[in-house]
Amino acid sequence: MRLRTTATLVTLVIASCLIAPTALAQSACGSHKMVAENLNKTYAETPVSMGVTIGGAVIEVFASPDGTWTLVITQPNGVTCLIAAGKDWENLPKLAKGGTI
Repeated sequence: MRLRTTATLVTLVIASCLIAPTALAQSACGSHKMVAENLNKTYAETPVSMGVTIGGAVIEVFASPDGTWTLVITQPNGVTCLIAAGKDWENLPKLAKGGTI
């Protein structure tokens, strides 16, 4: 299940790169500290999940109690950029090993 979730997340990131190159060129980037503080101050978002890409970048989802969410990537050089944002984030319950939804 975890592998499927990671694969889905990677697919979404790659698709967003292919579909919206102009938006990515204009993406908001900065230090991880600045981005995290800004998301918390502006939207009350905090990290709820994360993973490491094969290339060494860190992907994080920040979400708020109100359901807003932001997907960010931190490159190995330390630069953090916003990838996508939305609403209606929902945390799924953790399943026991071998469990199904």
